[in-house]
Amino acid sequence: MGKGKRSSVLDAACFPEHGPIAENGKEILLSLRHVDVNFGKGEHIVRAVKDASFDVYKGETFSLVGESGSGKTTIGRAVIRANACAGGEICYKGVRISGKIPRALDRQVIRNIQMVFQDPAASLNERATVEHIISEGLDNFHLYRNDADRIHKVEKIIEDVGLLPEHLTRYPHEFSGGQRQRVGLARAMVMEPELVVADEPISALDVSIRAQILNLMNKFKEERNTTCLFIAHDLSIVRYISDRIGVIYKGKIVEIAASEELFNYPLHPYTRSLISAIPLPDPKLEKKKVLFTYDPLSHGYGEGEEPELTLIGHDHYVSGSGREIEQYRAVRERGVPLKILSVVGVNTEEPEAGEAPEEDAPSREVILDRPIHDTGSGWYVFLSFLLPLLGAAAAWLFRKHNHMRNYKACRKGVIAFLVVLGAVLLLFGLLLLITVL
Repeated sequence: MGKGKRSSVLDAACFPEHGPIAENGKEILLSLRHVDVNFGKGEHIVRAVKDASFDVYKGETFSLVGESGSGKTTIGRAVIRANACAGGEICYKGVRISGKIPRALDRQVIRNIQMVFQDPAASLNERATVEHIISEGLDNFHLYRNDADRIHKVEKIIEDVGLLPEHLTRYPHEFSGGQRQRVGLARAMVMEPELVVADEPISALDVSIRAQILNLMNKFKEERNTTCLFIAHDLSIVRYISDRIGVIYKGKIVEIAASEELFNYPLHPYTRSLISAIPLPDPKLEKKKVLFTYDPLSHGYGEGEEPELTLIGHDHYVSGSGREIEQYRAVRERGVPLKILSVVGVNTEEPEAGEAPEEDAPSREVILDRPIHDTGSGWYVFLSFLLPLLGAAAAWLFRKHNHMRNYKACRKGVIAFLVVLGAVLLLFGLLLLITVL
């Protein structure tokens, strides 16, 4: 593409029907190129985002993951033009939307890109009814034929997010946190956007409500082909909802890969530290878990040796120096999944004093990839009680293959048999003793 033609595309006053096509054949909906976002001036300047580059393909869920203060929300707010870019550019369907753009294009950005905020209470107008909150975007862009059509759209979207039409006359303070987030999601989706920026939409919700909101977002993705930039700090949730994941550390993107690719081959040490911090549902295993701590000084970059985000194959990008990239590429080409979680007594031994935990040993993960048929059914308890020898053998096999719930069920049945057998023998001995006396 020539320079003049590229300039005309980037500075267009409207969006084309389709975005540019990537080398893998997918349509690029959102593209960030060397984006910097700063706050403050002079000596007090804070570089919140540094040289961030990634693409979001149409119809996918791309997640940004990192600890608090890493710059995730800053990038999300830059996409919706709430934060100005100090450098680089953000393009939507190949059209530049960062910096100074025409007012007509700015309105199209608002129309096509919607945001779901982290705090459902602070992001809703407490003095407005739910109907007014959801209708505001429709009114601003007049996305209805008449008042009856507007009401129909509002009622339909409120039902789509799991609420009832009678909730439209209520105020936000009359709802729970999960219901408020549904209202925020309805406010965004009623505009029928192509891209939704979800800024930690479930972090303020109870665990039981989180899955419902995630399922709602997946539902809109499947039914409307909605693209989502999902911002979170919990990798276990991100693994469930994401097609691709970008890991950000102190404003820099350090790794980008498909969801399962990232969990099988977490090459950057910061990614490994995030995965090792995922809590385990079993408190006994959680106590024995060996955390991997990331030390930025461990890279040992020399003078003039700057890390760059580099493609190492398999659509996997990692940030590193030339020396590190070669090491990452060699590890990935071996094709052996890395051990991303170490639990003493399960897949690792107790480290000796002063010994560093094992980092790169290849092993199939036995905790995060729990078998799908590991249900711990009551039938295992019943059958192990009736057939204790078979139950003991099954328990041994289940434990060997990490079917921990099934193992515990079989063990419970065998123990119950032994208790009953002991009670029967004790009773028989007492009766025998009474008969003899």
